[in-house]
Amino acid sequence: MRWIRFAVLVGLATIAQAGFLSNYILKPDLHIILLVFFAVYSSTTDAIITSFTLGFAADLIGQSMGTQMICFGILGTSIAYLNRVIALRKVPYQIIAIFAVTLIAGFCANTLNSMKNVSTITYSSIMKTAIYSAIVGPFIFIPCIWWMRIKTPHHHRRF
Repeated sequence: MRWIRFAVLVGLATIAQAGFLSNYILKPDLHIILLVFFAVYSSTTDAIITSFTLGFAADLIGQSMGTQMICFGILGTSIAYLNRVIALRKVPYQIIAIFAVTLIAGFCANTLNSMKNVSTITYSSIMKTAIYSAIVGPFIFIPCIWWMRIKTPHHHRRF
């Protein structure tokens, strides 16, 4: 894992999420997209570390500390172990994974925030974010693969 490149990527995603994406009604959750990306394209240990780190970054711009880190850590670990059983390298599987993780993380963080008496977001906005993240996510994977210098297998025909 290239940790300096990872730190730059997380920093850019956090700035983008808190900055110009906060002005839009429909916005993808870049942290969850990166969570699924690293769970799919890195080793299990690296995926667990990146999941907690992305959760911490999401907490920095969120409503309360700790809720996103707990949810992201559990979900990132689950996706990393699921990736051992089911290869999530195909785009339809990635779309389903991003959608499911966004929904579960949103409901989990909402529940934890309500226990702390912090204002929560509506379930319809969680659903909209999940749909938009699932649509945009695979397109964000392409520059992330290049930036992190991940080698993907190319299948060529031999005649």
